[in-house]
Amino acid sequence: MGSAYSIGTLGQAAGVNLETIRYYEKIGLLPAPARAASGYRRYDEGAVKRLRFIRRGRELGFSIDEVRTLLQLADHPEQPCVQADALTRQHLAEVEAKIADLQAIQAALSRLAHCASATAEHCRLIEALDARQCCAHGDQPT
Repeated sequence: MGSAYSIGTLGQAAGVNLETIRYYEKIGLLPAPARAASGYRRYDEGAVKRLRFIRRGRELGFSIDEVRTLLQLADHPEQPCVQADALTRQHLAEVEAKIADLQAIQAALSRLAHCASATAEHCRLIEALDARQCCAHGDQPT
């Protein structure tokens, strides 16, 4: 493949869809490409690299603004990585909090699963959602 990519081949090479490429151009994460005489966008290898960077950042859960900051740091490699490290630590703390929340949800659902009631009237989940307490804590219906 040559150094000039159409939007379709760029998307394939970077693993993103066309709408994403257009969106990233619109918000300034991806510079506007050169245009061929026909008016079609023509991207270079740098666009592939930048899109992969953005995609990996998003896969790690960084926000668009955080990715923008990380791109600015990547574009200026002489800068200290203190800002990137701070973003990483902040994001890690957020991920750890989400994991704790998911573990709490898992524990709650485990307590509610396998209800022995034959009717929804005493269903553990329905009672828990309805804030009734007769079966939500492991009691069996009578």
